[in-house]
Amino acid sequence: MKASDFNYVCPSSVEEATSLLALHGDGAKVIAGGQSLVPALNLRLLAPEILIDIGRIGTLRYISVADGMVRIGALARHVDLLNSQEIAEHVPLLAEAITYVAHPAIRNRGTIGGNLAHADPASELPACMMALDAVMVISGPSGERRVAASEFFLGIYETALAPDELLIGLEIPVTAAGSRFYFHEFSRRNGDFAIAGLAAQANVRDGTVESLRLAYFAIGGRPTLAAHAAAKVARQPIGPAVIADAQSALAEDLEPHDDQQASSAMRLHLAKVLLERCMSDLVQDQEMKRKALQ
Repeated sequence: MKASDFNYVCPSSVEEATSLLALHGDGAKVIAGGQSLVPALNLRLLAPEILIDIGRIGTLRYISVADGMVRIGALARHVDLLNSQEIAEHVPLLAEAITYVAHPAIRNRGTIGGNLAHADPASELPACMMALDAVMVISGPSGERRVAASEFFLGIYETALAPDELLIGLEIPVTAAGSRFYFHEFSRRNGDFAIAGLAAQANVRDGTVESLRLAYFAIGGRPTLAAHAAAKVARQPIGPAVIADAQSALAEDLEPHDDQQASSAMRLHLAKVLLERCMSDLVQDQEMKRKALQ
């Protein structure tokens, strides 16, 4: 199949793009890398009246570090993050997660802004934003506003963006010295959509978790912070009993769904497996560093 007829416009500034969004409302779709939108157009799952191509707004493609914050423009491509020394040094969780995103051809074209605005519940990056306590920078006719990642993703392909607003960037706190991270997902094959995944950021000292953010994805309609599970291990020496308590608490945090890939029961089981592996990795990393100093 091919896309239905649509008009096409290529604005040169954020202001022009948001004005077009305000003018056309729900009849408009924004295109950047097109890795999710173009297949949907060709399958006629979407039939917009007009496509607003923001790919020529060069001011939205950047990665910078200043004042304890990593700032990334919405048009930064996945490959930009993959090759960025700043990302590897200051946001290692994101550097790790990018390697799981689809395949090289898609990473070469896909943009981080498009990925986040698309809000696929099986996508890696929305969960990373929540684990990293990132802030989404949004522009609209009335100016800019900032929304915490934990409040940005509302449901399946649903975000806090209004019809006349554009995601223009994100701000991520520089990972503190001594912080630890974990990322893993289960999928049928490398590059396939995740069946269950976990992005985690933690501060661990002497085998005790001082703070922890557990962000699950592909388990339910949106990425989810497992606050109850994290609370079970906070300020506790990590051991089998503590991990088991945290695993039990996942039933309060998650609402796993059934689909052709896995049942809800299987997804909850995989979430527990991911949590155990996460905790084990965090403790093992601390133990290895302790022995290296002896």
